[in-house]
Amino acid sequence: MATRRVLIMGAAGRDFHNFNTVFRNDIGTEVVAFTATQIPYIDDRRYPASLAGPNYPDGIQIFDESELPRLIRERDVDDVVFAYSDVRHEYVMSKGSEVMAAGANFLLLGPDATMLDAKIPVVAVTAVRTGVGKSQTTRAIAGALKELGKRVVAVRHPMPYGDLEAQRVQRYATLEDLDRYDCTIEEREEYEPHIMSGTIIYAGVDYGEILQQAQAEADVLLWDGGNNDLPFYRPTVHIALVDPLRAGHELRYHPGETNLRMADVVIVNKMDSAQPDQVAQLDETIARVNPGATVVHANSTVSVDDGVSLQGKRVLVVEDGPTLTHGEMKIGAGVVAAQRGGAEIVDPRPWAVGTIEETFRKYDVGAVLPAMGYSEGQLAEMEKIIDAADVDLVVIGTPIDLRRVIDIRKPAVRVRYDLDIIDGEPTLQDILKPVL
Repeated sequence: MATRRVLIMGAAGRDFHNFNTVFRNDIGTEVVAFTATQIPYIDDRRYPASLAGPNYPDGIQIFDESELPRLIRERDVDDVVFAYSDVRHEYVMSKGSEVMAAGANFLLLGPDATMLDAKIPVVAVTAVRTGVGKSQTTRAIAGALKELGKRVVAVRHPMPYGDLEAQRVQRYATLEDLDRYDCTIEEREEYEPHIMSGTIIYAGVDYGEILQQAQAEADVLLWDGGNNDLPFYRPTVHIALVDPLRAGHELRYHPGETNLRMADVVIVNKMDSAQPDQVAQLDETIARVNPGATVVHANSTVSVDDGVSLQGKRVLVVEDGPTLTHGEMKIGAGVVAAQRGGAEIVDPRPWAVGTIEETFRKYDVGAVLPAMGYSEGQLAEMEKIIDAADVDLVVIGTPIDLRRVIDIRKPAVRVRYDLDIIDGEPTLQDILKPVL
């Protein structure tokens, strides 16, 4: 039987996991290339031999996705596996059409092929879109489990933008670990809140090895999903968040719709910002596509550090980058706090430079500054924009305090979201019963 030649389309995360779980030890297939998109600085490198295994002594080359048709033809590709998230269904099938026009099969791998089984209970927090509120939810769930006497270890969806071999397994227990692993802003935004609340968190590239280490020091594993991707570990309780501010998106994006249909619990977040008709539309959709799910309604409560008044101030708002870009949101905790606090939000685009100026041109993010810290150069660009902006105050709406990684010389204040389940709804303890 001839060996099937496979190419995996990804964005430095799901693609590597699919390779590790499905193809790495399969002698009937040969993965001839990865392609990369969405994230800067990850193409034109190689998945190392130490991770790829003995069947790939030279590792596997990673190319920019724009080279996909050429690679299919020149490398005689039989099957192309699509392996990244938070994209429209139409986008997925457009890529499928591009692949098929070049002569190859277009494949999606499902949960049974790619989920790993843990020896302890797993709570998975996923979403239908980026920016729905997974971070605040995972913090709340970790806190609830600890109050019930459980040892909780979080495992975060991968973000390996650096040295893949060095990032095989990463364990974060202190803020110093963030520096030791040379984390980007996006990584810090996800890891730091867990560390600050006393939760150990794992991430990396090889989620089989991560599972073995993480479950050895926990009673419950907490899968902290990225984008709207599916869990890598088979959940005991699968929680999916939906966003009434983007009602309708839950059925239009891959693989978020799969999460909605699979979930044991669906949390309708941001009730305090949504209109009744938006919530009603979501409730109807959930009842139709996943009638067996437990539905919970919650607020995203915004708070300003130290009770600082924003009234009448000209403010520059910095928000989480991915939420604004491929998440397509124009507001986050910073904007909500500024609007409710009576501040004047100043558009940062007149001072934009470099790659962040390119981000403004590529994405309609509104009058906010996206935290795009994938490199030292981008961090320097953020400093330059903030320095130049004619404002009284910088409102930091990112999950971390940016002052830890860049020098903000203007007065600045942090704001944050917290999950607040509405009275009368099923509590966190109610939805966590299967792991207790």
